[in-house]
Amino acid sequence: MTTPAPQPPPYVEFNGHAATEADLRIPAFSGFGHFTAMQVRDGRVRGLTLHLNRLAAANRELFGHGLDGDRVRGLIRHALAGAETQDASTRVYAFLPPGDTETTVMVTVREPARKSPAPHSLMSVPYVRTVPHIKRPGEFGQTYYGRLAERSGFDEALLTAPDGAVTEGAITNIAFWDGTSVVWPAAPSLLGITMALLEQELPGAGLTSVRRPVTLDGIGAFRSAFLTNSQGIAPVRRIDDTEFTVDEELMKRVGLAYEGAPRDTV
Repeated sequence: MTTPAPQPPPYVEFNGHAATEADLRIPAFSGFGHFTAMQVRDGRVRGLTLHLNRLAAANRELFGHGLDGDRVRGLIRHALAGAETQDASTRVYAFLPPGDTETTVMVTVREPARKSPAPHSLMSVPYVRTVPHIKRPGEFGQTYYGRLAERSGFDEALLTAPDGAVTEGAITNIAFWDGTSVVWPAAPSLLGITMALLEQELPGAGLTSVRRPVTLDGIGAFRSAFLTNSQGIAPVRRIDDTEFTVDEELMKRVGLAYEGAPRDTV
């Protein structure tokens, strides 16, 4: 089991200024919103356009209007400058406080992070997120089951539907390897940016990428599995009592495909 090291508090800005006590009341008491998480290196982000498009789409669905990508980029640049860094774990949150007509954008900046490459163990849990295609802060179910999995000796929870369909990890997407194709579960879930980039890049690396239903009682048919999120990629060694081979060659090819995706300047 991997345990993340404690992190110092993030540097936080709201609409381009350092957070005030009044600003922080917005996520504390008006948590209805959405966000995206990204890794910034040398002022650049892999899949930045995908992040901006997802923010705009979610904002339109939740608040009835889009979120200008140039505005978001400017706010990220300003927060990075305020934190005096160009390498960071950065999150962009969007809220619409009661009575406001313009989206409030909160940007947080922390130390850079990278997903541990150590093989992960997953505990399956009976939970499917509401409106899973929108990335939202403060997801009680994900946090509850993620912590339950950790207390039970696992690294993360694997979310499953009532019919046994595998959907996603608590904070990741999951992919399986059947010896021929990388298989992403075709089920309601968040399309993570790392997953979206891999779907684009894997064919160029000679790996077939497909989506099809995966059930909990059928995972034993797969040779290997791996997880993806904004911090990177990691192999899966076990789901409940089902063991998987950690395919180092597969992980190398997937990793190279991901690293081959260009970074865009914020």
